[in-house]
Amino acid sequence: MMNTYFILPLAETESVGWMEQMAPFLLILVVFWFFMIRPQMKRQKELRKYRETLQKGDRVVTTGGIFGKVLEIGDHTVIIEVENQGRLKVLKDAIVKDASANQPAR
Repeated sequence: MMNTYFILPLAETESVGWMEQMAPFLLILVVFWFFMIRPQMKRQKELRKYRETLQKGDRVVTTGGIFGKVLEIGDHTVIIEVENQGRLKVLKDAIVKDASANQPAR
């Protein structure tokens, strides 16, 4: 019996560089940055600016959903009046939005 071996040349393959391997990963990072991270940072910046410009008489909503009117403003706290019922002292960080558009005029 005769054994015949065929030596076939291996297919020449081009080596893929590390940049070409990382391209899909980098593309995903760019997409996340523009559609998720960047808009969130913009919202945080606007909220921080809103909290810094609070004034007496502004109607606000807290993170707990409490509607009130600003009576006093401190460095880190705000005293709000809740429906002529009482006063609450809350952190400025708990103020999330302007409530003047959400409440009916009185």
